[in-house]
Amino acid sequence: MLLSHPTGNANVRHAALALAEAGLLEEFWTCVEWNPDSWKARLAPPRLRRELERRMFPAAVRARARSFPWREWGRLISSRVGLGVLARHERGVFSLDAIYQDLDRRVARRARTLGAAGLLRGVYAYEDGAEDSFAAARELGLARFYDLPIGYWRSAQAIYREEAARLPEWAATLDGIRDSEQKLARKEREITGASRILVASRFTEGTLATCPGERGPVDVIPYGAPDRGWADPAPPAAPGRLRAIFVGALTQRKGVSYLLEAVARLAPRVELTLVGARLDVPCAPLDAALRTHRWIPSLTHHEVLEEMRRHDVLVFPSLFEGFGLVILEALACGLPVIATPHTGGPDVLTEGEDGFVTPVRDVDALAGALETLLSSPARLAEMKAAALAKARALTWEKYRRGVERAVRAGLESQGTLC
Repeated sequence: MLLSHPTGNANVRHAALALAEAGLLEEFWTCVEWNPDSWKARLAPPRLRRELERRMFPAAVRARARSFPWREWGRLISSRVGLGVLARHERGVFSLDAIYQDLDRRVARRARTLGAAGLLRGVYAYEDGAEDSFAAARELGLARFYDLPIGYWRSAQAIYREEAARLPEWAATLDGIRDSEQKLARKEREITGASRILVASRFTEGTLATCPGERGPVDVIPYGAPDRGWADPAPPAAPGRLRAIFVGALTQRKGVSYLLEAVARLAPRVELTLVGARLDVPCAPLDAALRTHRWIPSLTHHEVLEEMRRHDVLVFPSLFEGFGLVILEALACGLPVIATPHTGGPDVLTEGEDGFVTPVRDVDALAGALETLLSSPARLAEMKAAALAKARALTWEKYRRGVERAVRAGLESQGTLC
C-alpha cells in the first residue's frame, strides 16, 4: 500500500502504523517528517521541537517515509512573518490546496512506477489529496481507499449556507463556504473514484447519503484517545463555579456563537477558556468575546492537554465535524464533554455519564447541560472519573485494527490481496 497525507496528524499516524504493523505499508508520503533523533532536531529551539511533535512518526512508519517539505515549510513560515497572502485559500503558492495537490501529483507518479513493477496493491489517501492518486490506481486496477476526515461536502455546503443566513455577522468565519466550484468538483471525483471509504463517525457516514453518484462501501472506525498515563482527573472547581474550555478554530462551523450565548446566560458562574486561532476576517461578536473571555490563540498538543486538565468540561457544539479528536483528548484528561450529534460525540459518549449530546444550535440545551454540572459538584466529580475510564477503553490500538480490517476487506474485494 502507498499512503499519503501532507501533515500527518494523529489519525494519519495511526493509519500508517496500522498498515506497517500488518505488513501492508510499502511507502508513506508526507511533507514534513520530523525525526527527534536527527541533528536538526537537536539544534532546533525547544518551542519548535514541541510544535513539531505532531510531525513525528513511529519508527516502523519512518522507515518507509518519503517527505517533500518545501511547500509546507513555506506555509508555516509565511503565516509567521506577515506574508499570509502566500498561503491564501486555494490561490496561494503555499495554500493548503496547493500543498495537497502537489503531494497528490507526486504520489500518482510513484504509484504508476510501483504498480508497473508489481509492488503495489492499493493507495490510501485523504480528502483533497486523492484525485490524481486514485486516477493512477484505477489505471492499474489497484484498490483505492479514501479516508474522509469530515462530512461530505454537499451536506457541509447546505449547513454553511443556512448558517450564513441565520447569523450573517458570523458568516465570514465560515471558511468552507468560500470553496470554489473547481475544488468541490475535485472532492466529488475523489468520492466517486474511491473503491472503499473510511470515516470516523456515524455522522460522517450519514452525510454521504446526499452523494448523488455511485460510491464504495463505508467503514466507520472511531479514533482513539491519547494515553497520557494520568491516574486521576483534576478536582472540580469550587462549588458554584465551572471551568469550561473550547478547543478548535474559532469559526461558526464549530458553533462558537451558540457556546458564547450559553455561557453568557450563566455568567459569572461559568469561566470560559477559548483555545484556537481566529481567521483574519471581520467578526465583531467574536472580537467582543475574545476581549471578555480568556483566549489562547495557539498551544502545542502537549500544552493543550495540560490546559484541558485545569478545566471541568469541554464544550464542543460543532455544526459540522468529521469526529473531533478534542472529544477524546478531553476524556483522557478527565473532562466530561458536551458535544452535538454532528460530531463523533454519539459514537463515544454515554449520555449523562461522561458527557451530553445536545442538538446543534440549541442554546437552551447547551446552557442546561452546563447548569447540570454547575448545580451538582458530586455529579461532576463522578462524570470526570467516568470520562477518564471511557478514554482508557477507546484506544488507538482499536482504531488501527479497524483500519487493518477495512483495508484487507477492500483488497480482497478488489482481488489484490496476496
